[in-house]
Amino acid sequence: MKYFALIVSIPLLLVTYVDAAPVVFIVRHAEKASTGGKDPDLSVEGQKRADALANMLKDSQITSVFVTEFKRTQETAAPTARAAHVNPTVIPANNIGVLVEKLRALNGNALVVGHTNTIPDVVRALGIATPVSIPEDDYAEIFVVLLGDAPQLLRLHYP
Repeated sequence: MKYFALIVSIPLLLVTYVDAAPVVFIVRHAEKASTGGKDPDLSVEGQKRADALANMLKDSQITSVFVTEFKRTQETAAPTARAAHVNPTVIPANNIGVLVEKLRALNGNALVVGHTNTIPDVVRALGIATPVSIPEDDYAEIFVVLLGDAPQLLRLHYP
């Protein structure tokens, strides 16, 4: 329980500490259903994870949410977007340049929901030199990028 409380408090501390620089929370979409072809909905487990993400980020002052054209990213972001009273911006998964341009122009904090094959490129394009990879069965990582003159990366895990 202490560990969970620590993880939940980190976004709030980051927002307070880095008042002038936007914070970007980047996650992989939650678990997808085994049916639905190339664009499945979230599974029940994935819906629970999306709710847990919204609960974690509720005090993070999210002002923008970015998703891809796939339902699994949109459904993962939906609870956070509702809680923050923002409409997600859909950017095609293969258009990382447009996403990064929008992230660099932020005046607030953002959630980005992506895929195992796009998140490493987004993180790199935001100025993080440390390579990241996400195992195919890992849905629990949160990449927290502190934008600014010298971007920084924090890697967290959530339930």
